[in-house]
Amino acid sequence: MGRGLESGIRRRTRPTRIAVRELRGIDRFVGDVRTGRFERSLSGLTAVGALVTAAEIYFEHDKASFGNRLMWLPVVLGPIGAVAGIAGVASRTAAKTALPVTSAAIVANGLQGVYLHARGIAQKPGGWRNIPYNLEMGPPLLAPLLVTVVGGMGLLAAVLRRER
Repeated sequence: MGRGLESGIRRRTRPTRIAVRELRGIDRFVGDVRTGRFERSLSGLTAVGALVTAAEIYFEHDKASFGNRLMWLPVVLGPIGAVAGIAGVASRTAAKTALPVTSAAIVANGLQGVYLHARGIAQKPGGWRNIPYNLEMGPPLLAPLLVTVVGGMGLLAAVLRRER
């Protein structure tokens, strides 16, 4: 009786790799996060997402003839983010240093892109008063948030625990 409430409660143990492999669905996902396996996967997804979005941004900004020099920034940050993501898969040190710095720059650039696209819509004839037309024909207002999501994945990967 001297042990109080703890006497009837068993301590939870971490799931082992074997136990995690046997889990299905969301339970397996949670197990992967607990054991650190998800951190490497998210680093790899960040690398792929950075390349895909950089290619898409290149084609869209090429249509606008790269009229503003800042249009090159997300195109350049994409491959840098991909290298940091691949390095994050291979190295714990890179996942905790290069990946968060690069991802933070990608997030900042995505937020800057929303501002610049909003400014581009305002500069169209009629500005914000002609919103139905200018949203369709002007720069896509919410497209830079896709870049922000890729950077957010890299930041999340850097925060998660890594498997041993």
